[in-house]
Amino acid sequence: MGIHPCSKVRVSVSQTGDCYDCATTESLLAGMLRLGRKGIPAGCVSGGCGVCKVRIVEGAVQSLGPISRAHVSSEEEANGYTLACRVAPTQAVCLEVAARLRKPFLGSATAVVQRPAS
Repeated sequence: MGIHPCSKVRVSVSQTGDCYDCATTESLLAGMLRLGRKGIPAGCVSGGCGVCKVRIVEGAVQSLGPISRAHVSSEEEANGYTLACRVAPTQAVCLEVAARLRKPFLGSATAVVQRPAS
């Protein structure tokens, strides 16, 4: 018995406890955005930026397209990490939003001035 194309399953975000129903034909991210929710960070919505990186804690997903190795390594993928914009749920899913890297605030504009030793 296969999955009905219009089936919806429950998706929950472990850090926030937020839950929403997502169609098995849409990405985890699209399902959330359709409902106006904000549990998963959204960027380009097409796999290019990696902002929506999540780890599937429970449940199962299917690929909707390739996942950039620049954002999810083979090892990470084997440990449940994926991009929420590139997978659809096949059953109820519990996910964790992956920790995002902090943007560097120190750059060339804030270079440290060194004074000569006395």
